[in-house]
Amino acid sequence: MRPNLRVASYNIHKGLSFFNRRMVVHELRDRLLTLDADIVFLQEVQGHHAHRSGHFNGWPEQPQHEFLAGEAWTAFAYGRNAVYDHGHHGNAILSRFPILRWDNEDISAHSMEQRGLLHCELEVNGMSQPLHAICLHLALNESGRRKQLHRVSERIRSMVPDDAPLIMAGDFNDWRQRAYRYLAQELGLVEVFETQHGRPARSFPAALPLFTLDRIYVRGFGVASAHVLHGTGWRRLSDHAPLTANLHPLV
Repeated sequence: MRPNLRVASYNIHKGLSFFNRRMVVHELRDRLLTLDADIVFLQEVQGHHAHRSGHFNGWPEQPQHEFLAGEAWTAFAYGRNAVYDHGHHGNAILSRFPILRWDNEDISAHSMEQRGLLHCELEVNGMSQPLHAICLHLALNESGRRKQLHRVSERIRSMVPDDAPLIMAGDFNDWRQRAYRYLAQELGLVEVFETQHGRPARSFPAALPLFTLDRIYVRGFGVASAHVLHGTGWRRLSDHAPLTANLHPLV
């Protein structure tokens, strides 16, 4: 029997509140648990920060992806993208399914903005092939995003079989809504909110979402539902709102 999947995507702003005033990583972990997601795609995950561990009481000793995974997600991968003298941050995938292999690819468009693509292959009971899960965070400028989307499509064409299930999620910074047509034409991907609601989700800023920056793209799945999560509890945690989707395999 093919499993239905619940997925979530969230830019967690390095576990700090808007304007970096408070450490919220403990609240964030509790909130993530309420999503009951099988796979979580996270952006701006703090792998290490020497100064913040001394500045904030209760800063986890573990890297944030391990702390957030806890006992709920037994498999996880972290892609270190932005590296600086006192630490690094990047993308992470938390999974209830075993991760067979993973790779992190540098897709930075220029040296001033470090970006990456985290690609995992998951073993999901009931699926005849590994599920390919890709988490990414694209550039702020459109020319950089175009270059990065081209590199993303090249990787998928070369490393993901056409009939393999695929989920790609993250912070696309695609406020002009240019990625959807390109990814549909090049890779046959559909975006869950476009499918369910006719337009991408407004997810930024979390306090008053106006811009459509975050996405969940799929291939080989039907979309049962898609939601963007607002409210006081969420907008205290990050400058982005999280996205969730319920999916059912088509193959």
